[in-house]
Amino acid sequence: MSFLLFFSVLAGVPVSGTLVPRLENGLALTPPLGWNSYNHYSCSPNETIVRSNAQALVDLGLKDLGYHFVTVDCGWTLPDRSADGTLQWNPDRFPQGGGKELGDYLHGLGLGFGVYSDAGIKMCMNGEPEQAGSLYDNCYSEASSGYPNVDYAPTVPPSDRYANMSAAVAATNRSIIFQICDWGVDFPSAWAPDLGNSWRITNDIIPAYRTIPRILNQAVPQTSFASPGRWLDLDMLEVGNGYLTIPEEQTHFSTWAIIKSPLIIGAALKDTYRAISADSLSILKNRDVIGFNQDALGVAASFRRRWPEKGYEMWAGPLGGGRTVVAVVNLKDEERELTLDLPDAGVQRAGWLKDIWNEASAGGILTSYTASVKAHGTILLELGNTTAAGAYSADDAVVSGASYTGTLTFTASPKAADITVNGASYTLPAETTSLSFPLSLTAFNNNTISLSSASPPKSLVITLPESTLYAASLFTPSSSARLANCNTGLCAPVGSKLTLLSPTGLGTLNVKTPPAAVGGNKYVNVLFANNDIAFATAWDFGTNTRNLTISVNSIVTRIEVPLSGKSSELFAPGGGWEDTGVFGVLLPGWKGGEGENVVVVGNQGAEGALVEWGPDFIGLEVWW
Repeated sequence: MSFLLFFSVLAGVPVSGTLVPRLENGLALTPPLGWNSYNHYSCSPNETIVRSNAQALVDLGLKDLGYHFVTVDCGWTLPDRSADGTLQWNPDRFPQGGGKELGDYLHGLGLGFGVYSDAGIKMCMNGEPEQAGSLYDNCYSEASSGYPNVDYAPTVPPSDRYANMSAAVAATNRSIIFQICDWGVDFPSAWAPDLGNSWRITNDIIPAYRTIPRILNQAVPQTSFASPGRWLDLDMLEVGNGYLTIPEEQTHFSTWAIIKSPLIIGAALKDTYRAISADSLSILKNRDVIGFNQDALGVAASFRRRWPEKGYEMWAGPLGGGRTVVAVVNLKDEERELTLDLPDAGVQRAGWLKDIWNEASAGGILTSYTASVKAHGTILLELGNTTAAGAYSADDAVVSGASYTGTLTFTASPKAADITVNGASYTLPAETTSLSFPLSLTAFNNNTISLSSASPPKSLVITLPESTLYAASLFTPSSSARLANCNTGLCAPVGSKLTLLSPTGLGTLNVKTPPAAVGGNKYVNVLFANNDIAFATAWDFGTNTRNLTISVNSIVTRIEVPLSGKSSELFAPGGGWEDTGVFGVLLPGWKGGEGENVVVVGNQGAEGALVEWGPDFIGLEVWW
């Protein structure tokens, strides 16, 4: 009897996803949902604005979907404190009263009440007269650098101030969600989980599409810090403010949701002059996407791969019930078809699939799924009844080589059996349940394994060949490039890095291909360090990325790496520039067995670019 084990897409059977119930038995065990005044009204909220938008949460059905909190952002205070040092609500903006009176109104609607404060002596806002700050607050200022310190360069770690605020909130003996913001500069993911329920990881979002990839690039090294009750805050939503196209709003909402950011509406839902559009409202009300965000498992999706030359990237993460959520983000400003290779998401097969924004579904998905996506849009998928890549891991699907080992498992037989795999003959001894054999697989191709056996196998497992790590210290630097030793335990696993890579600052290594290895494409992991945080440039064209070129025998591949820093750029050893990131990429140009390869790293072709420097290079891991 013959069998074919192969990868393909099968015709599907429509299936329906369900909204996973959110937990209600604790504080922020799922990310908070609500509305905030800042994105649309800046520091000019008033009573009419807040009350009308709160009422709209109820009238538009958003409250019933979990949008519960209404937060008044900057601009609610008088310029001076009261005699006892308390911040005062501005009666011109809140004539019926801002504190208890506004809180009673919101609570009467069944909503929660939130208010903004600062972590300095003054509020973090401009204008005359200067605004007072709170006793325990959230925007950093100090005497040595002025009031407020809008460039955010504290001379001591700010965590103590947030610890004071956290203690003050706890002392009220009330259920109050504490949301921290230091704009990600001091890497709050390292300390904020112990103090608050969420923490901002970036500078402010701006009303332009380019802010979306900037924030996502800063989220890359931080998603593992999220857990129930402790969430990464990617900032308020711009959905509905009219600056993004509908596909861009879908990308914005999708990625924020699956990374488990609080989903805080920043648009005018309804006020005296305007109301949110039906298209934007439908995005905010999408029950599937809200369900991904509120999933009880509470695991943030993580960055998996980016294809810079092709202009798309992929994020994925687990959901309760053994499901997986995947976002394939189209970074190009053009409509096209994109393909998800399921193993990149850690899945070999999905019993069913739901394509959220295309409103499509399918069943029996093997290996890949292709769909159309608008410019800057996202293919957002829910995968169920999946087979984890036990047969084929994410790396297996993209590595070419002749050094794989396949293992077939059978039910034990009292007699020996003859088995043919890809034309080669093997014998399975009596009472033996497994057979191992060599395999050669080609990256980004459908690889077919032909099997001839009297009985079908129970499973197939493919073992990845060993990789070789070429440390930065093996490369010869030229021009501006230089080798630098790192602090103890950093630049893992090699302890040093090539820095100051540029169009002319290069690192070169001659590598001999192992005797049995084939030539052509090789999957590699690039080990790098990048902590070029786009803080001052966040308002303009900062991206939180740096470009690196890797040339193999004069064939140049350019990659765009996100941030890797997992420590404070202000106070940690190495300033976050010695924290290792990993970027997987397929490199062409390798020679076959015992061929001599010239590998060059740098930032070739970046002359005159916004940033000519590349990231720091720690090493290259090659699967031969």
